[in-house]
Amino acid sequence: MKGIFPVERFQQLRTPFYYYDTELLRQTLDAINAEIKKHEGWHVHYAVKANANPQLLRIIRQAGLGADCVSGGEIEASVRAGFPGSKIVFAGVGKSDWEINLGLDNDIFCFNVESIPELEVINELAQQKGKTARVAFRLNPNVGAHTHANITTGLAENKFGIAMRDMVPVILHARELTNIQVVGLHFHIGSQILDMSDFGALCNRINELQDELERHQISVEHINVGGGLGIDYEHPNRVPLPDFKAYFDTYAQKLSLRPGQTLHFELGRAVVAQCGSLITRTLYIKEGAVKKFAIVDAGFTDLIRPALYQAYHKIENISSDKPTETYDVVGPICESTDVFAKQTDLNGTQRGDLLAIRSAGAYGEIMASQYNCRRLPSSYTSDEL
Repeated sequence: MKGIFPVERFQQLRTPFYYYDTELLRQTLDAINAEIKKHEGWHVHYAVKANANPQLLRIIRQAGLGADCVSGGEIEASVRAGFPGSKIVFAGVGKSDWEINLGLDNDIFCFNVESIPELEVINELAQQKGKTARVAFRLNPNVGAHTHANITTGLAENKFGIAMRDMVPVILHARELTNIQVVGLHFHIGSQILDMSDFGALCNRINELQDELERHQISVEHINVGGGLGIDYEHPNRVPLPDFKAYFDTYAQKLSLRPGQTLHFELGRAVVAQCGSLITRTLYIKEGAVKKFAIVDAGFTDLIRPALYQAYHKIENISSDKPTETYDVVGPICESTDVFAKQTDLNGTQRGDLLAIRSAGAYGEIMASQYNCRRLPSSYTSDEL
């Protein structure tokens, strides 16, 4: 594993820190663009919530992707990185007035609207500015996804979106508002989805909803299917790229777009997860009564996914070629949940060894906190090192 990491350079840096392989990121973006270019009118907006590192955002913008934002801060980060407002979409159940005004001021592509009260506030604020807000309605399709319960978003019990039964009345109401232009429908059923049948089920539901709209003489210009494509956390070296072909082919084969409609995607994890690793230094090896602990200087303040979702991340000792031994890899936070892996095999590990926690480019650095008054992790790219 040393071959893909500049270990000698790492030894000189304060840990923990995030390391991003920008060559892999560019390969990932090239793979996305190769598939998208097969289809006229298809567009990908990068889900900024996955990782807002400025250097990564610039590379993603240079590849031609748009931005999918869920806060005013993400809009600001996208604009700083050079994303044009015409490629920014803004989603979220709780948009505050200043965030809506920010979107209006930047003439964003559209607001993904999740309720009638939100719609009416956007109309009011747009009216004050003498602008027309473009909106897509996020519908809750009541489609389940084979993923962790905390990251499903398309079930009727979730807080996201407008119920299907309200679709037609909401659109008709929006048409009566003077400063609203309805441009599309928006969906998102969850994250880390590897079963393409979940996306196929979403396509079937969208087809049904479009048929229903046409019975009411309603048509829309844009369909936004969200993101959700997962990655291979177990084999980051063997499978560094998600199966973009199968993902996009599912929509090409299952979704019945109307003539002239454009199709929008919001990929996040699939874009950046595999290019990022959290690099941490081993502080101590502790021999417990029944197990051996590798205590490292990173904690769930740096990467919260294992504690929050019981998520798996492959861990590699990039300093050692010794025979493997079994460890619990744990951090220094004063919480029992501060565990990166239990009973995992690593090359023999000692104080000072560097461990790479892989596939950490998504929902890693962006979710870091300063709990226990800890420093936020630094970050470096392969372009720098």
